[in-house]
Amino acid sequence: MMLRYAIYTFAAIVLLHTLWPMKAHAQSATPVPRVSQCQAIAGALPSATFASFTPPIFPAQAAGEEVSITYVGHSTFLIETPGGIAIATDYSGWYKPPRLPTVVTMNKAHSSHFTLTPDPAIKHVLHGWSDDGKPADHDLVVGDVSIRNVTTDIRSGYGAMEPNGNSIFIFEVAGLCIGHLGHLHHELDDSHYAEIGRLDVVMVPVDGGLTMGAESMSRVVSRLRSALILPMHRRGPPIDNFLSMFDEKFDRSFAESDNVIVSLRSLPGKPLIYILKGV
Repeated sequence: MMLRYAIYTFAAIVLLHTLWPMKAHAQSATPVPRVSQCQAIAGALPSATFASFTPPIFPAQAAGEEVSITYVGHSTFLIETPGGIAIATDYSGWYKPPRLPTVVTMNKAHSSHFTLTPDPAIKHVLHGWSDDGKPADHDLVVGDVSIRNVTTDIRSGYGAMEPNGNSIFIFEVAGLCIGHLGHLHHELDDSHYAEIGRLDVVMVPVDGGLTMGAESMSRVVSRLRSALILPMHRRGPPIDNFLSMFDEKFDRSFAESDNVIVSLRSLPGKPLIYILKGV
């Protein structure tokens, strides 16, 4: 009897010591990194381009959610998520969104794309460059939107290129992958497209030379194969110069408003270049 009791006691002690470290370890474990659905889908389709004309299947509740995109001016759009998060792209303060953004993204090619004195009430200020010589690295979740960036180079003084001076910001919300190319100065390579992944909506500078020429920019847009293309940053040349770079595989339309409401279900089946009012 005493021997049986001793065996049970010893077994209980061993079990306690075995489980206790596991529990402590579970509490202190590093969280699993967030997985980008845009990158994951692109990676799962190695023989395809990085975006599809046919929206992939997502949960029904996400498919019906709508994202509002309003053209504010120059390269600034206001993106409003179903969860109430407001994001202003290439925010300089020159073009005021109709509401205070929760998040602003910036690029430093020109002062019309950034400000070093944003409203302190803005909760998240994301620079597309870094001051320490390393690439800017953003990967955060704010409310119902995930935000990340892919850096590119920019032209600096005397024609030299500054590594990682611009960021393509990507917003994943309501099952959509929305990208803003920023002040893109060069065509992208395979590593950029792999990092970007799928873009359902892309905001593209169409100035014809301050960023890239229309032909170079059209090659980037064609490779991304987004369902909805929103021109921005038009300075000088007419928008027709950019539109003429695309064949019958792309539709084009001039909006009567500065706003578009988009969801997975409403994405056009054929790529659409949609020029919002004010561009």
